[in-house]
Amino acid sequence: MNANAPAAKEPESAEGSASAARGAGLSHAQAVALMVLVTLLWSTAGVVTRHLEQARSWEVTFWRSFFTVLSLLVLLPLTQGRGVYARMRKGGWALWLSGLCWAGMFTFFMLAITLTTVANVLVTMALAPLFTALASRVFIGHRLPVRTWLAIVVAGLGIATMYGTRLAQGANFWGTLVALLVPLSGAANWTLTQHAHAQGQEVDLIPAVLIGAVVSSLVTLPLAWPFQASAHDLTLLAALGLFQLAIPSSLAVVCTRALMAPEVALLGLLEVIFGILLAWLGAGERPGAEVLTGGALVISALLFNEWFGWRQNRA
Repeated sequence: MNANAPAAKEPESAEGSASAARGAGLSHAQAVALMVLVTLLWSTAGVVTRHLEQARSWEVTFWRSFFTVLSLLVLLPLTQGRGVYARMRKGGWALWLSGLCWAGMFTFFMLAITLTTVANVLVTMALAPLFTALASRVFIGHRLPVRTWLAIVVAGLGIATMYGTRLAQGANFWGTLVALLVPLSGAANWTLTQHAHAQGQEVDLIPAVLIGAVVSSLVTLPLAWPFQASAHDLTLLAALGLFQLAIPSSLAVVCTRALMAPEVALLGLLEVIFGILLAWLGAGERPGAEVLTGGALVISALLFNEWFGWRQNRA
């Protein structure tokens, strides 16, 4: 699962994906195309951030979260009806804890983008499915197949390849540390929602995202003051709040009703590819050889794990 992505329900058979797609009002091909669009929108954060003029660090995080709040306050009633806020008040502990996890992901992601390269952040975020697997093993007792343990080892080698030399030299230490907090927050969120599901309590994704954006805004506001963002910066950050987070998160919910969990996870990896390419072509941020090598190991490990898991479920 991508750190930004919602969890998808996993049908028991290959036919389950097609029936789920019909239930969502989408063909399977339409759901795949929509999920590709979602990952493309998610991947714009890095390149847009590189074109900011004056806003920095905490202020960047605050404004993106703030504009996400404004966007979702409009989108939620349109997509879930006017009673959505009343349902949020009755959402239970899991909804609010999930919101805190989303707040962590929003805050750590934007901070990491300002501290290290886009490629470093996106590849590190891609570790979320493996962190989630470990968390579910420790806290829920899920057994991990051998393929997942192998994927964890290979992905670990990839991260060591990416960061080993530069960390030894003291470079990008804080950016790396903050970036690691993103998939850790995502793993905590997924484990929490799985635990809640086992107890008969479902967590509604978009209200949880709204709570996360509100918390992120409130936490980062005093750290962002005094504001330095120009009108140009505010325009870009407003675009991030609406088009990079609020809209794709809402669309992703539709996709998860039509696609199996491994499909969502595999398509979510496109965010890494799109994000690195956009930062390279749109901001001149060319990834180094160690990032490309380490990133290839991480992505290959994830592809191997998800693909073979999918094949086993289809058998």
